[in-house]
Amino acid sequence: MRSLHGPSRPLLAAASLTAALALALTACGGETPAAGPKPAAEGRESGPGEESGKEAGDRAQAAEDLADRLKKHGIDAEQWKDGAWKDWDRDDWLREAKDFVNPVIKGLWKPGRMRGAEDPGRTVATKDTAADQEQSDPAPRAVPAEREKTPYHDHAAPVGKVFFDSPAGSMVCSATVVKDPRNPGRSNLVWTAGHCVHAGAEGGWYRNIAFVPSYNDLGEDAAGLAAAAPREAAPYGTWWADWAATSNEWIGQGAEKGGAGAPYDYAVLHVKPESGTTSLEETVGDALEVDFRAPGTERLGTLGAWGYPAGPPYDGLLMHRCADRPGRLSLAAGQPSMYRIGCTMTGGSSGGGWFREEGGKTLLVSNTSIGPADNTWLAGPQLGRQAERLFDLMSRTHGTG
Repeated sequence: MRSLHGPSRPLLAAASLTAALALALTACGGETPAAGPKPAAEGRESGPGEESGKEAGDRAQAAEDLADRLKKHGIDAEQWKDGAWKDWDRDDWLREAKDFVNPVIKGLWKPGRMRGAEDPGRTVATKDTAADQEQSDPAPRAVPAEREKTPYHDHAAPVGKVFFDSPAGSMVCSATVVKDPRNPGRSNLVWTAGHCVHAGAEGGWYRNIAFVPSYNDLGEDAAGLAAAAPREAAPYGTWWADWAATSNEWIGQGAEKGGAGAPYDYAVLHVKPESGTTSLEETVGDALEVDFRAPGTERLGTLGAWGYPAGPPYDGLLMHRCADRPGRLSLAAGQPSMYRIGCTMTGGSSGGGWFREEGGKTLLVSNTSIGPADNTWLAGPQLGRQAERLFDLMSRTHGTG
């Protein structure tokens, strides 16, 4: 099983995601939902000179608080930014939920470094997927992943890439901008997989975690992207996680091959821009609601999975999507079952959102977590009350900044 690991542009994401799922539903013989309204317009990113006195004071206080948190772990903030973060001594690898620290290192994620980041592909033998066949539905047929239309900011702007550093080097995952119920219209929350931010039982929090919505907006190949302007690689800028949360089950039981933490393999990031003060949702123009009360697979209808697959035959530069009716995958008796759909996306699509349509709205119901060695399907956790409590904690505690 693999752990698949200036002014802003107008966003048409909600309508385009709805349209993509509508096509899939029609192909599967289901009902076609009405497309949602296209979000209105043109946001604007504030420059540093436009900060109010309060905002500048808040940012200074946040930097001081972060330095204090690092100091408690024996880490000097300036040394960390100068390269001390590359020390992966296990004794210094912070792992507890309260230990997360991720200071901004401005300019670290340059376009070339982004292009060189690899997928955190992880595989287990097929026999490991058959642990609880009585509760699992038959494996789905493979559904070929389709390239998303460009520019991505017009079709799936809330979808983007997560970049992070691990002991094995720079890695990538996928993620989605989600709505913050306590900050309507001004969310700074991002949904991804737990294994994209924390190594589970084998280690601790990854470092230099950043999110880039609509990465490689025009869908350039490697040569084209190398010659492109930085804004084409990151049309909405780079957003650093100043806090992250994942499940205790992932922290305690997550493993390189998914492990017992796989049904709880989800995470929420609170992010801030590398420069500027405008919120992520305002900058991108939209965010998706998280649905913690989706019906069972027999009544769920078609799900669409979006992400940036980076394992062969993909190179991680292009956004893809799959759509299929989900079945159940149970890894062990007594554990929650996972959603499973046919899809040929590979490592790097981890953390990418799974969406469904209800009443013309696009809702996030899961994220890519694991898949088999032959890349024929994907599985993601079912988000219930435990995931909702984690999300509510992030909104209540960290969602205001």
